[in-house]
Amino acid sequence: MDDRRGKFISFEGGDGVGKTTQINLACRHVKKLGFRPVVTREPGGTMLSEKIRDLVLESSAEVTPVTEVLMMFAARAQHTSEVIEPNLAAGKWVLCDRFTDASYAYQGGGRGLPDELIGVLAEIATNGLEPDLTLLLDLDVEEGVRRSHLRDSPLDRFESEAIEFKNRIRTAYLRRQDHHSTRIVLVDASRSIQEIEIEIAKQISDLQARPDG
Repeated sequence: MDDRRGKFISFEGGDGVGKTTQINLACRHVKKLGFRPVVTREPGGTMLSEKIRDLVLESSAEVTPVTEVLMMFAARAQHTSEVIEPNLAAGKWVLCDRFTDASYAYQGGGRGLPDELIGVLAEIATNGLEPDLTLLLDLDVEEGVRRSHLRDSPLDRFESEAIEFKNRIRTAYLRRQDHHSTRIVLVDASRSIQEIEIEIAKQISDLQARPDG
């Protein structure tokens, strides 16, 4: 492995779990460790991917599940090629708000698409790239909805979905974590911002200290 290659950390979770806050705090911790962080998001992260994000999240048109997942992976393919891989190759640490696990949760659990389809699309779009560490912020769905409604910004298409949809997403995330527990760390997002920050900082430090780090 190239010693200069950076680390790839994804942050996952349903609506209102506090990912944005924790990504910003994690960015500071990565800097303290002496690495250069790059913060990005999905869908998005590039000019093309941000346009796809707008179409997926803000569209008032009826979007079929298959159309939705193809748009997500189109955005991911461009994002991986243009942002994630080049920065990792340059030795930077990439902190990403959602990655492929989100498709298993939202399009798989939420929309009912088979994991096999998502797996094939993931291999094509990312060439098999997986995060070195995934932090899954888990929170009771109703509390997440309450927090989402406290924000000033209007709700997007996913945030406006019924509670049953959000429960399916959480279930899919937890199942994914159970099957990939070495990579995906479950973080209790019901705690204070400071408590969550401390746990995430420890996970990042542990990642840096691994023999292959």
